[in-house]
Formats: sequence, C-alpha cells, structure tokens
Amino acid sequence: MRRLGRLGRSILLVGALVAGMLGGVAACSASPPGSPSGSPSASTHQLQHLDAAAFAAEVATPGVVVIDVRTPAEYATGHLRDAVNLDVQSSDFAARLAELDVSTSYAVYCQSGHRSELALEKLAAAGFTHVVDLTGGVPAWTAQGYPLVNTP
Repeated sequence: MRRLGRLGRSILLVGALVAGMLGGVAACSASPPGSPSGSPSASTHQLQHLDAAAFAAEVATPGVVVIDVRTPAEYATGHLRDAVNLDVQSSDFAARLAELDVSTSYAVYCQSGHRSELALEKLAAAGFTHVVDLTGGVPAWTAQGYPLVNTP
C-alpha cells in the first residue's frame, strides 16, 4: 500500500512538471493581452485585416497611402483611386519597399487577399508600423459598391 502511495505521488509530481512546462510554452507563445492571436502587440505594430467598410474608412483617412500589390496587368483592369501599383511578386518588390517611409500609414489590397497578406508580412518585417489589408480583396470591395478606376 505504501508503495502504491509513492507511485501515486510520483505520477502527481510528473503531471505537475508536465503541466508547468506546457504552461511555460503557452506563455512564451501567447499574444499580449488585448492583441489578436498571432498578431504583434499594438504598441509595436498595427497590422490589421479589414473588411471593405473599414478598409474604405482607412483609405479615406488623410495621409494613408493605398498600395495595389497585384500585377500591372491586373492593376490596369481596375484599381482603387490613387492606388500605387507595387507587385508583391515582382523581383524589385523589396527594392521598391525600401523606398517607402516606414512611419507612413499604408492600406494594401490585391485580388483575393492572399498577396496583400503576404505584403503585410513583408512590410512588418521591414519595420512598417501601420499597415492594413483588405480581407477578400477586390471582389469584397466591389461587392459593397465601392468603385474601381481604370488606368487611362
């Protein structure tokens, strides 16, 4: 009986150690309080995925630079007014990114939201502090009645 007691205590001790280790791992990977899961803390970066209405409000904010990260051919078929075309898949993307002011606010979009998310990650890695992207891309934008303009 006494031996069973030691075994029980050993199991409890091992369980406590495992729980403590798992808690430590979770604490190291947890997001700061108040920030979305997996996102940098708001004090460091403001990287957000916005729906069309919130994106439209961001684009209307003075000083926000709108970047279309699609190909030049896609851009020519219709883009947001005043958007700058900066193809995230082009070989000169990093060089063109380096020309931008990291303290400026940027609103990034693409066709579906995948390339703009990639661009968002690249901008964050380059030290940009305020960047938003359009969830759902151009179709989400136009579905809400927001306009596109064509390149003259």
